[in-house]
Amino acid sequence: MFYSLRNRLILFFVTLLVLSFSTLAILLFNEARSVIRSYIESSALEKMDEYGSYVDMVQTQIYDLASLVFNSNTTEEWDSTVSDPDVGSGEKMLAHLQMSQFLTRAANSYSSVSSVSIYRQEGLWIGSGSGSPVYSGDFFKQEDWYTRFFAEGKHWAAAHQDQAELEQNNRHPVVSMLMPIGSFEPSRTRSVMKINIDADYFTRPLDRIHLGEKGNIYLLDENGQPLLEPSSFQISASDAERIRQIRNGHAKQGVLYVSDEQGHTSIIVYKKLAMTDWMLIGKVSEADLYANLFKLRISIIIAASVLLVTSIIVASLLSYSITKPLSKLVSAMNDIKRGDFAKAQRKIPPALPVHSEIGYVTFTFGEMTRQLNQHIKTEFELKLLRQQAEYKALLLQINPHFLFNTLELLSSLAMQKRTDDTVSVIESLGKMLRFSLHINDDLTPLKEELKYVQDYIAILRIRFGERLRINLDQQPGLDELKTIKFILQPLIENAVKYSLPQRQEAIVSIEVYRAHRHIHLVVQDNGPGMSDESIAKFLHAPSPARLEQILSSSSWHIGLGNVLARCRLYYGDSFNVHIRSRPLDGDNEQAASGTRIELIIPITENVQKPEIADIETMKKER
Repeated sequence: MFYSLRNRLILFFVTLLVLSFSTLAILLFNEARSVIRSYIESSALEKMDEYGSYVDMVQTQIYDLASLVFNSNTTEEWDSTVSDPDVGSGEKMLAHLQMSQFLTRAANSYSSVSSVSIYRQEGLWIGSGSGSPVYSGDFFKQEDWYTRFFAEGKHWAAAHQDQAELEQNNRHPVVSMLMPIGSFEPSRTRSVMKINIDADYFTRPLDRIHLGEKGNIYLLDENGQPLLEPSSFQISASDAERIRQIRNGHAKQGVLYVSDEQGHTSIIVYKKLAMTDWMLIGKVSEADLYANLFKLRISIIIAASVLLVTSIIVASLLSYSITKPLSKLVSAMNDIKRGDFAKAQRKIPPALPVHSEIGYVTFTFGEMTRQLNQHIKTEFELKLLRQQAEYKALLLQINPHFLFNTLELLSSLAMQKRTDDTVSVIESLGKMLRFSLHINDDLTPLKEELKYVQDYIAILRIRFGERLRINLDQQPGLDELKTIKFILQPLIENAVKYSLPQRQEAIVSIEVYRAHRHIHLVVQDNGPGMSDESIAKFLHAPSPARLEQILSSSSWHIGLGNVLARCRLYYGDSFNVHIRSRPLDGDNEQAASGTRIELIIPITENVQKPEIADIETMKKER
């Protein structure tokens, strides 16, 4: 009976599958357990690293805000006024209101900060935000955060309800940082600053770090106490001792395997954060960690049984008629070799129930062709997505840099009591920010971009006064043409920045005109000029490594490199740039003729952003 090929194939399939799946069921469980354990360790530590960087960023903002308030002249004047017994109540109330406005502006400058309040020992506190900013009452002296600050010098308070937040109708718990005003020693101060951060800023990213199905990760303070949801933090005495040992150890992060009295093994993953003595720690039992693996083993046994029966049926239905289908497959292979996937798929025989070798080959080859074609499309899609991501990253560099400079100008104008100029700057800044909020729109009408530039020029004129002469010349009839956003402001900023140190008067001219099917944007200054080496560096399109340098290096943070990179990413070969400059020759300032930068972009009218799904259309356009 085994002289028959069909019977031999049946016996071969049965023996092969029984041995394969039996071995697989044993090895897969052990190997999968090892892989999962390794993956949990590396994945958890990697995500803890990311979360630690996130926490460091939030803490940096808080420390910056605390330093700003602590070192501010406004704070010093307020503290002096309210501490002086000879000052009348009206003048003190005015000082309170001014301090509240200052706290509001300071809190609004940092996205992670919910509110800022200052508490006085005599039963008075000032808050930021809208509404009544000055409150009387000494209820806060009974709060845990207040008593622990003065008794233990504890600067961070775990998640709790805060009266200042309740006044703003925010019932979410907050994590707080406390700092004395006027002195670094809590015992020598009469005022305490309290900076609140919504606890969700810490809990939302922490919830994305998982250990199995039930494993939890906690953020602990320098005393080993939870900072978020303290009521849910329940640990045994042995775990508390392990946490203490981990905190006192030298290792910054690691994984521990521990067993309880019943012999159950658990995994403890921990990481100490860099800026503070905070620590992330998580624990999960192996039973929870491998629960899905036990289910998988049962599924494999069932699948093996089903496949064994199916294989016997398939082996008994093998056919020897393969010549005609094989010829079609060979022809289809030639079409694929020439890159014609559509023609090849038409030649592949329809996928019938697999009852022969050729049926299996046909089905497999058809799937391979489809997947290969899909892979090519996917690679093209990914390339476009990477290009869009690089463009957005370059775009997001501009606003923070400009905003910080303008805020510094506002601070200076306020200190000089130049009210009219301050109002003008605020109005211009508000218009610019309203325009810059729409970062999802890559293109904008040219008239909107020029309005943005005019608002920026208005701020520059207030900032530099008679030392700046700037002129904008626009050819009529260009309002409805479109360009990418924030293309002129960085160039104007660079022109002013490099011209003023070298000249008594910075002269900047901006020209916008249309020639043929392109828009010409020209910015010229009377600065020190650029060397030929620098010009050559800008004229060459950046490689991926150079693009990464533009995104990360402080010297490329804002300016010509950013603008050129965004133009090349968006317009590709349709974009061109001309740079003409005569740099300084020694101390001969007259030899320098400044720098003239001309951006040449294709005319874009009523352009819609391409959809990635329309892949064939984009291929033709590219």
